[in-house]
Amino acid sequence: FLDECQIPASHTAEVQRLKQSLASAATLTRAERAVRFGEGIDGEQLLERSRDWSQVRPEWGLAGNAAMIVAPRERTKPLRLGGRVFLHSYDYQKDQDFSTLELIMTAPMVVANWINMQYFASTVDNSTYGCGNKALHNVVGGIGVLEGNSGDLRTGLPIQSLSGGEGLQHEPVRLQVFIDAPAEEIQAVVMRHDHVHDLVTNGWLHLFCIQGQTQRYGADDTWEPVSIGKTAEA
Repeated sequence: FLDECQIPASHTAEVQRLKQSLASAATLTRAERAVRFGEGIDGEQLLERSRDWSQVRPEWGLAGNAAMIVAPRERTKPLRLGGRVFLHSYDYQKDQDFSTLELIMTAPMVVANWINMQYFASTVDNSTYGCGNKALHNVVGGIGVLEGNSGDLRTGLPIQSLSGGEGLQHEPVRLQVFIDAPAEEIQAVVMRHDHVHDLVTNGWLHLFCIQGQTQRYGADDTWEPVSIGKTAEA
């Protein structure tokens, strides 16, 4: 929390409740993430690993990310998403001019795609788009790493961020974005912003409207009905 001294005294109790809620959420999240390491690691040990420079696999970060859901939190509360989904609470009925929808689609959605594509590229071709073995890295000038003592600066993620040594921790799939808002408003945002339009129509991410009949936005700038179940399996 920044600038706590500027918070009015009338809000002190609310801030304390928020701090307690965030601490509880962090504890529960670490406990859930620790399961990926198997038996013997709990949430507090995970916190210790994240601060231990000797750990080449301190935790898996955002490995496994596969989707983003932009909808009221009530729609996802009952679901077990396995830490694979970016959640953005949004109620289009409170967004009168849909400026918030536009902000989400042009900023958080784009950032989620950056993250997804870095994991995707580093997984499918680590020698080209990743940065190899973290245990061999040498930091160069604070701007990048070398694998060993020579060669080009490496990009992307190390193999330890993607694999536990046996199989992958990250499944390379392109981001699927599900938005609870009128399809025509989603489409209007896509058409107004070239960088969003290119991401969607070129298949760098898959965009779905989940209001009423679920629809997927296609390369021909139109919507088509889909089954979310079949999409998730694919």
